[in-house]
Amino acid sequence: MKPRVEPVDLNQLPALAHEVIKAAKFPMLATVDLDGHPRVRPVSPVRVDENFTVYVANLASYKKTAEIEANPKVELAYLAPKHDQLRISGSAERVTEADLIAEIWEANPLLKQYLGSPDNPEFILYRIVPEQVRFMREWALAYHEVPFDRA
Repeated sequence: MKPRVEPVDLNQLPALAHEVIKAAKFPMLATVDLDGHPRVRPVSPVRVDENFTVYVANLASYKKTAEIEANPKVELAYLAPKHDQLRISGSAERVTEADLIAEIWEANPLLKQYLGSPDNPEFILYRIVPEQVRFMREWALAYHEVPFDRA
């Protein structure tokens, strides 16, 4: 017997998607390495906007930096404790706007603790601009396209 799937109110998809982000906290970031192999690792976003733009702090010396620079197409996969899923596919780009960097820096004490200042040459802030956002209820085995405002 198949598990019973709670129905999804399609009008609530953006709210349901944001609930997954809040519950999951640490998504998996998928990139492609320089040899063409997929690589997945957990990341800790420092900000998520209402339109599903996700900001991730990174170090210049990390392998994922070279991977993103070579191929900015990435995907974030969130899995909530109750197994609802959210996938955000898009492009990662370096944030260069000083005011935005300062705003995110001030809101994240761990950045200060680990990196000292936003001028640290190791510090990179990526903006993952969504191209597709998909939500799946636990056991549903089918994704729903989540509507969002494209920048």
